[in-house]
Amino acid sequence: MDGTIFVIYMTHRDPLTVSHQLAELRQEHRDLDQAINLLSQDPLADELQVRRMKKRKLKLKDWITQLESEMIPDLDA
Repeated sequence: MDGTIFVIYMTHRDPLTVSHQLAELRQEHRDLDQAINLLSQDPLADELQVRRMKKRKLKLKDWITQLESEMIPDLDA
């Protein structure tokens, strides 16, 4: 997923759709975490690639947090 796809995600507000999108983002986040851990153990790993993966993982976390906050209903005070 890239920023363009994320814009599409953010325009859909159906809770079921958001829930599905969250599951996909969480899975990609876990996959990146595993890949980063494996590459970090390899002394010959491309450091630039690892940094890009970490940056992507942080973006995913931000998107997940944003979608999770949208799932919390607004309460009138």
